[in-house]
Formats: sequence, C-alpha cells, structure tokens
Amino acid sequence: MTARILVVNADDLGQSDGVNAGIAEAAASGIVTSASLMVRWPAAPAAARWADTHPEVSVGIHVDLGEWVYRDGQWQALYEVVDADDAVAVDDELSRQLGHFVRLLGRVPTHLDSHQHAHLHEPLRSRLLAAGGRLGVPVRGVSDRVVYCGAFYGQSGRGEPYPEGITFEALLRLLDGLPDGVTELGCHPGADDIADLDSPYRTERAVERGVLCDPRLPAELARRGIALRPFAALQGDTPRPPAPPALAPGPVPAGAPKP
Repeated sequence: MTARILVVNADDLGQSDGVNAGIAEAAASGIVTSASLMVRWPAAPAAARWADTHPEVSVGIHVDLGEWVYRDGQWQALYEVVDADDAVAVDDELSRQLGHFVRLLGRVPTHLDSHQHAHLHEPLRSRLLAAGGRLGVPVRGVSDRVVYCGAFYGQSGRGEPYPEGITFEALLRLLDGLPDGVTELGCHPGADDIADLDSPYRTERAVERGVLCDPRLPAELARRGIALRPFAALQGDTPRPPAPPALAPGPVPAGAPKP
C-alpha cells in the first residue's frame, strides 16, 4: 500500500457559479479529487447536477453557520445563519443542511467539514463528530483517519494577502512535508472573474486553480510516492497516521469571533 495518500478537497462548492466552474476545472484538469458542498447557496443545485455526472469526485458537506472577517481590529460577521453558540439552533441547522444535501445528491456526504472551521468549537464540534460516526465518514481535523492541511491558502488568518502561500513552489513544499497515511489538502479554486461571489477571498481562487491544474504536478506526486484519492476511496481499511497535528494555518479560524 502506498505510504502517503493525498485527498485534495475543494471547499465552497455551490457557493457561486464561478466557484463551481473553478472546482470543476481543477477536478477535470488538475489534482482535485473531492469537494465540500455549501447546500444553502443558489448555485448548490447546479453543483449537485455536476457531481451527479462526475462520480469520481467525492462530495461532502461544508456546514455553513456564517462567515466572519477581521476589520478595524475585531471580527465582524458578513452573515450569520444561526447563533453558533446556540446548541438547539445549531442542532436544527445541521439537520436541515444534512437533509438538504441528501435531497440534492440522493446520497450521504463522503466527509464532513464546515465553513471557516466552525466545527472546531462547540456546540457544532460534538454534533458533527456524532454525525460522522453515524455515517462512518471522517470529520475534518478531528478524525484520526485523516490529517488536515490548510496551508495552501492565499491570506493570513486575519485576511492579509499572502500570495506566496499559493504558488507552485509552496505546494511542492507542502507535498514534501506530508506524513505517512492519509492527508486532506484543503483548497479554494475558482474561475478567473467571480462576479457572483461576495467574499474577501476572491482573486486568490483563480491563482489556486492555475496551480492545482499545473501539468507538472502528476510527475511531482509520483516522484514523491504520493497517491491521489477521493474521500470515497478511504472507506474500509486505510493507513492511520501518527497522532494528528493541530489544524494547519488556512482560512480565517472557525467562528471567527471565538479564536
């Protein structure tokens, strides 16, 4: 068995047509093997139709409780779906979004995670872990089956530009550092001009897509003995890494006012 297995997972599927297009290209011409669907957004039905015709791409759920940005020295909400501290509201919203996922795709998600890592905090953390246990699928950053790497990202934790984080060379350094076992590499590819997305992380998405589609990558992966897999291929026996490290740097920390 290959010692190092890599799942390249694109977040925010369904958030906009431009995001969908970038993820589709990064899966067809690049190294993306899986994606996480935001079921609440208008482009989610189109994303589900795309997923239905591309069964080789595993699709999980990107639970969406809100989005926060760091401005004027404090975290501010761009939007909040529910109060992330309200256990009853979180329970209801998680059930609603999981149900919507099944209605859209006709199957359960292959993996579970959340927008801006909101599930690293209670009450969502324990509830998503329980859902993962029921479904038999990994939960990002907290399941021992898969190590998460979020370092392929073009901004700092507070939203300052960090273009050196999404270069081809930066990706190769991340590949060099992969541990034995299974690693999920998070990414956020998008189209060149995402006019339909209101997010502070926009222009970086096209850069990510270009790197993820670089034709040199298959040879670089082979040279390092790294095998690409979708999440669905991890069912059953998979190599288990040593004690998983803390969540790597990446998107704005979960439930941003809380870190």
